[in-house]
Amino acid sequence: MKVAVLGANGQLGNDVVEAFRKNADQVVCLTHSDLELTSSASVEAVLSEHQPEFIVNTAAMHHVEKCEANPAAAFEANAMGARNVAQWAKAAGAAVAYISTDYVFDGCKGAPYVETDLAVPLNAYGITKLAGEHFTIATTPRHFILRVSAIYGHHPCRAKGGLNFVELMLKLSRERDELRVVDDEFVTPTPTVQIAAQLVALSRCTDYGLYHGTSEGSCSWYEFAREILTAAGSKVRLEKARPGEFPAKVPRPKYSVLENAALKSAHLNVFTNWRDGLSNYLATRAEAQVPV
Repeated sequence: MKVAVLGANGQLGNDVVEAFRKNADQVVCLTHSDLELTSSASVEAVLSEHQPEFIVNTAAMHHVEKCEANPAAAFEANAMGARNVAQWAKAAGAAVAYISTDYVFDGCKGAPYVETDLAVPLNAYGITKLAGEHFTIATTPRHFILRVSAIYGHHPCRAKGGLNFVELMLKLSRERDELRVVDDEFVTPTPTVQIAAQLVALSRCTDYGLYHGTSEGSCSWYEFAREILTAAGSKVRLEKARPGEFPAKVPRPKYSVLENAALKSAHLNVFTNWRDGLSNYLATRAEAQVPV
């Protein structure tokens, strides 16, 4: 299969490229320098040149504070960009996978969200990603919407200074005697390699639709940090942050745990528990001899 990966140089995009190549697919790597997502003419020209059968759209404006400061730009990238890709896919008879987010929910449910729960975003990022979902769904029937949560991978996250949460905790543990992390925000940490594997699995089926794609289980950011530092053998003192100690600049859901109900119903779920994902990430990191 010929697969185009948009945002191929990103934290998730790199692993998506690798997963499809390992699957013996022909992969076209497209970055912002190759294709301007917000330009329908650019999307039309570049995708028409390559003629992919399957498109994975990982490209996005996903820095939450920047999206809030410039919602028009966020809408152009996350919503209109998705529409441009979906329009080309429909005309060409290709399938498209759009990567969305747990931030489409407000966190008020207090229990894992399933695909049929009402999406009520709290911020511009979540709103524009939800708009991207709607544009994709309304434009082409051959779509996969995959909502992910708290992702981390071995490739740099450019929007966050190159450090994912795992790497940030390890870096700070080397520099400080004490770390303080919030214990009132709950997520499901999910490694990008598992998301990439899930996308490969979806590309081999025609069960189009909306899916949640995260690791199993959940934890607070404090619990995630504790697991990271314990596994790394760090001696740094870890404490729970006081209420309001780290005020958010933008409203975020306090609880954004997703349940992969649709994947499980279709017998397509490839995700393992979040602790297993972290163990595998740290093992791969050790094999590459990355300093702890």
